[in-house]
Amino acid sequence: MNQTEEKIGIIYTAGAYLLWGFLPIYWKLVQQVSAGEILAHRIVWSFLFMIGVILCVRKWSEFIKECKIIMQDKKKLIGITLASIVISINWLTYIWAVNSDHVIQASLGYYINPLVSILLGIIVLKERLTRSQLLSFLIAGVGVINLAVSYGVFPWVSILLALSFGFYGLLKKMVDIGAMFGLAIETMIVTPIAFIYLLAISDNVGFTSGDLFNSTNLLLIGAGIATAVPLLMFATGAKQIPLSMVGFLQYIAPTIMLILGVFLYHETFSRAHLISFSLIWIALIIYMGSAQRRPIRKSR
Repeated sequence: MNQTEEKIGIIYTAGAYLLWGFLPIYWKLVQQVSAGEILAHRIVWSFLFMIGVILCVRKWSEFIKECKIIMQDKKKLIGITLASIVISINWLTYIWAVNSDHVIQASLGYYINPLVSILLGIIVLKERLTRSQLLSFLIAGVGVINLAVSYGVFPWVSILLALSFGFYGLLKKMVDIGAMFGLAIETMIVTPIAFIYLLAISDNVGFTSGDLFNSTNLLLIGAGIATAVPLLMFATGAKQIPLSMVGFLQYIAPTIMLILGVFLYHETFSRAHLISFSLIWIALIIYMGSAQRRPIRKSR
C-alpha cells in the first residue's frame, strides 16, 4: 500500500467519523417529529438510496446474487436479520437520546463501545484477554458505576448504545458481507415494518402535514443520505489504512458529540461526568497501548 492510498484512506475514514460526530445537529433539526417516525423514515430512505447507489454503480446483478446466497444460507439469513433489528434499536436509541437532550450520554456510549466489542469477542469468539485489556475493562466499569451511583440512575442510554452497536459489529463479522450490500439488505428487511408504521401513524404516508417539499419532509428524506454516505466513506477508507489507525480515528465521533452536548446544547456536565469520562479515557488509552504492543501473527 503506497502513501497516497493511505492518505486517501485516512481522509475517507476521518470524514466518516466527522459526519457521524455532527449527526446530532441533523436529528435536532427534526426533533419535533417523534423518534419512531424519524427511525422509520431513516430506514425507508436509506433502503431507497442504497438501491439507487447499487443501480448507479451497475452492481444490481451482484446484489441479487448476494440476496439469493443469503436466502439459501439459514445462518447468514438469521445473522443479517438480527443485525438489521439490532442496528434499528441502536438508531432509535440514538435519535431519542439526541432529541431528548442526552447527547452526552450518547457520546459516553460510543466511547464505551470499543471495549464492549472486545468483550463480546472474548465471550463469543473466544479471543484472549490480556492483563492490560482486563485493567481497561475494570477502569471503564468503575467509570460507569460512578455515574450510576452519583445520579442514582443507571446510564441505560449509554449502555444500550454500546451494546447494540457492539452486537451489530459482531453479527456483521459473523455474516461477512460488504458495507454497500449489507446496508441495502439490512434496511430491506425492516423497510416493510417501517413503511407499515408510517402508514399507521399518518394519512400522508408518514410525512408531516403540509407541503411534500417542506423543510421537515426534505430532512426526513435526507436521513437516508445522512445514514448511507458516512457508512460508504468508512467502508472505502478503512480498507486502505491500518486497523490501529481506524481504532484511533473512531474516537473523533464521540468527542465531537461530547463537545456539542456541552457547548452547543448546554447539557449538564458535572464533576461526576468528568470523573467517569476521565476513567473511560484512561481505560481506552490503556487498551490502545496494549493493542499497539501486541505482536502481529504471521498467517500460515
